[in-house]
Amino acid sequence: MSMSIPTPMSISGEEDPPKDTERCVSAVEGILNYKFRNKKLLEEALTHSSSTTTKSVSYQRLEFLGDAVLGLAVANSVFLDYPNVDEGILHLLRCANTNTEKLARVAVRIGLYRYVRRNSLLLDAKVREFALVAEAEDDTALNKGAVKAPKVLADIVESVIAAVYLDCDFDLKFLWQVVRGLLEPIVKLETLSVQPVAMLYELCQKEGKKVDIRHWRKGEKDICSIYVDAKLVATRTSDQENIAKLKAAKVALEKLNKSVNDMDIEYEVNEKYEIESAKQKLNDLCGKKKWSKATYRIEKEVGLGQEKKYICSVLIVTSDDEKLSVLGDEKSRIKEAEKSAASMMIYSLLESSHI
Repeated sequence: MSMSIPTPMSISGEEDPPKDTERCVSAVEGILNYKFRNKKLLEEALTHSSSTTTKSVSYQRLEFLGDAVLGLAVANSVFLDYPNVDEGILHLLRCANTNTEKLARVAVRIGLYRYVRRNSLLLDAKVREFALVAEAEDDTALNKGAVKAPKVLADIVESVIAAVYLDCDFDLKFLWQVVRGLLEPIVKLETLSVQPVAMLYELCQKEGKKVDIRHWRKGEKDICSIYVDAKLVATRTSDQENIAKLKAAKVALEKLNKSVNDMDIEYEVNEKYEIESAKQKLNDLCGKKKWSKATYRIEKEVGLGQEKKYICSVLIVTSDDEKLSVLGDEKSRIKEAEKSAASMMIYSLLESSHI
């Protein structure tokens, strides 16, 4: 089913919206290129709780359903489009195409809000402020706007999607044919990496924090570490640099949105990407987690005399009796080798989401 989207005047424009419900329904059917059998569903989808001119219930129940249905439709699409991509990246693809900012911009682009029955000047003002900014930006500029997306805009997109879903007898495949065009441009794998990274920079900029993203290699793996105000927040590895960056940014966002590290331990990193005071930091972490104290062992000695170098391992046992062990890098002194092992253990714990 082809999608032809007209460009009606948005809330920021001067043209007045249709006054009667029948014309509003007809206009939205034109936007969707879909004729409703039960037009009451669309009327409900276009009714805000502030409306005083109708006895129709508000769109809140439909919005609840639409949120779930859209998530499933997008999940199906990315699952089939990317058979070799892991679930973490699929999750990011789904979120990038269904988040509030994305859907709010969809509502602005197709002029959907002007057909919503409502009675709130404050709501109108918030939507108008966002619409003016969104219309001046490229559709791909997600999360870069200076104005927060009003949730009502995303809600009406989801409620309309639910109305279509119910009207087409719960046919998810048909629903996707109807609504896919609304989400254009779809965020794809090749454009995904900018999403969490852009969100991370935006979040930190608003909070006056500095972001530093560093890449390095260990063996065959690309490693991406993200620092906020010089503190290590997240580390991830992958065979590809951009995927490592993507995963690290996602973890960093999750931690920052929680106002961070549940253990309240800050990790500073030196110019060699080693964590400062790593042994002490690891001991502090084990104590707070109620894990066994870290134990170190020399695993290998390389060279002779003054050229001798050491490789140490570190072992910790979690409260679930899980044994975790890693090797550090070669060092000329045993204490330095132990510090290296402790540093690598912290990186490993960060990557495995143990902390």
